[in-house]
Amino acid sequence: MANQKHGSILKDLDVSKVQWYHVTTVIISGMGFFTDSYDLFVISLVTKLLGRIYYQTPGSSSPGSLPDGISAAVSGVAFAGTFIGQIFFGCLGDKLGRKRVYGLTLVIMTLCSICSGLSLGSDPKSVMTTLCFFRFWLGFGIGGDYPLSATIMSEYANKRTRGAFVAAVFAMQGFGILAAGLVSLLVSAIFDRQFPSPAYMVDPASSTVPQADYVWRIILMLGALPALLTYYWRAKMPETARYTALVAKNAEQAASDMSKVLNIDIEASSAKHDQARVSSDEFGLFSKKFLSRHGLHLLGTATTWFLLDIAFYSQNLFQKDIFTTIGWLPSAKTMNAIQELYKIAKAQTLIALCGTVPGYWVTVATIDYLGRFKIQVIGFIMMTVCLIGLAIPYHHWTLPDNRIGFIVLYSLTFFFCNFGPNATTFIVPAEIFPARLRSTCHGISAASGKAGAMVGSFGFAALVKAVGMRMTLLIMAGISFVGLLFTLLVPETNGKSLEELSGEAEPEKIQEKIIV
Repeated sequence: MANQKHGSILKDLDVSKVQWYHVTTVIISGMGFFTDSYDLFVISLVTKLLGRIYYQTPGSSSPGSLPDGISAAVSGVAFAGTFIGQIFFGCLGDKLGRKRVYGLTLVIMTLCSICSGLSLGSDPKSVMTTLCFFRFWLGFGIGGDYPLSATIMSEYANKRTRGAFVAAVFAMQGFGILAAGLVSLLVSAIFDRQFPSPAYMVDPASSTVPQADYVWRIILMLGALPALLTYYWRAKMPETARYTALVAKNAEQAASDMSKVLNIDIEASSAKHDQARVSSDEFGLFSKKFLSRHGLHLLGTATTWFLLDIAFYSQNLFQKDIFTTIGWLPSAKTMNAIQELYKIAKAQTLIALCGTVPGYWVTVATIDYLGRFKIQVIGFIMMTVCLIGLAIPYHHWTLPDNRIGFIVLYSLTFFFCNFGPNATTFIVPAEIFPARLRSTCHGISAASGKAGAMVGSFGFAALVKAVGMRMTLLIMAGISFVGLLFTLLVPETNGKSLEELSGEAEPEKIQEKIIV
């Protein structure tokens, strides 16, 4: 290993070639996001089954379903936990270090995934109460993964391919959504084969077999597996040099950690050199200086994420209702309980394969060429166009011969959401704020997004009932257009160092501090 004197660790990170530690960081951080998305989105697949098991009315002409309030709570309570977790762990990541709290989020997710499937009780109220309790704390752990994963990956990456690496971490969300559908397909297919039952219209009492209660529990508990598998490697990750050198002010530890990461000998003087290069004006989050330098940036990242997640989560969580409305899914009474889960999972898996997953990885492939700003603008524009295209001729799409066209246009909405603001709103907050506030500001931006997710999860069904699906889709289009306008507050970050973007490195003010 080469011995390096009076160099710069941060510059070495910025110009380093793609190495194995980049790949391992993507995998270790990305598996957290795989777990996050699996746990957040799998609940939408099993809510119909929960309604049949726990809220069936004897003699009813239609299968049981969750009451509106309980359905919204089961679907949305994890977002409330995520909202709090993003702010809490975001602040903790800046106070204690990214690595010190990174493993804790996985422990919380693992335990709460298992406990969600073990929700206890002898009546519907107690089962739903315990399920909501554990899903809240599951969301709390998931919330911590957002600011910590984004910040760690951005601080490890070089400036030339930083966007692709952070986007690759987030793209694991697409595989998590896909896995939720595939696991639900597999488990429901196995149980339907082992415990066959008639359709509801043939025999309502026998259409939901007792073993169906195991189906949703197994599906939820399997979400703990990927988090459990990556805990060891998270615990072994070193703290990022940017935190250790610039926030913790520990030059020796920063040099030691990055010697292992970059596979070169680095002296503590390199980290001290970095400390000298960075402005010592450590203004706080609520200071006038932060407001003047980054206030509009934070407003831009928070509002765009908020507006995006209203549209994104409302459509993701209520896909089954949209598919039923346009007639793509058969009537519930023509199926037994487990068959209905299978059909819903099949439809959601198809959308994930055709639109969701490709959109994430097109972003990974192009973000360092097109830039963050351009991709976000394109995404919001195309989401607006696609949603208007679904809404205005809505009756046309409900006709049997036109349903494939609806699915294609609906898939394009998800494609441009993920090849667009769903990825860029995650990436940019991890780049433009100072190291000592980076995790906090990302947590605030992400929490704003989850506030939008709560609006979508609690409000979408009520909005459809109030104004109909056509008008609801038009409102979503309007929300996407407003997101486009707020994108103008977000700067382009492509190809620049984190210190340059955050304003921490100001050569004309600090050149005299650098000792050569």
